[in-house]
Amino acid sequence: MRRRIISLLCFALLGSAVAFGENRAQDFRDLHRDKIDRRQDRRDINRDQRDLRNDLRKGNYRDAHNDLRDIRHDERDVHNDRRDIRADRRDIHHDR
Repeated sequence: MRRRIISLLCFALLGSAVAFGENRAQDFRDLHRDKIDRRQDRRDINRDQRDLRNDLRKGNYRDAHNDLRDIRHDERDVHNDRRDIRADRRDIHHDR
């Protein structure tokens, strides 16, 4: 009887350890995806700036205004991604 109780307690402890364990690989994957997203946003900003210069040179002010709006949107995304990366990095290092 004692052996069964001890074995059940061991299984319960192992089960809870797995349930409450951290998934570091998921954390690092999330961090990597945020970095990729940030890189893509910077590429979009560079492309929109190039389009903005071309539109202003040609005198196409409506498209230039749209490009400025896109640049602001992408810069906001870069800022949010940077904040996410900083928070994720902080979470990963504090969990050690």
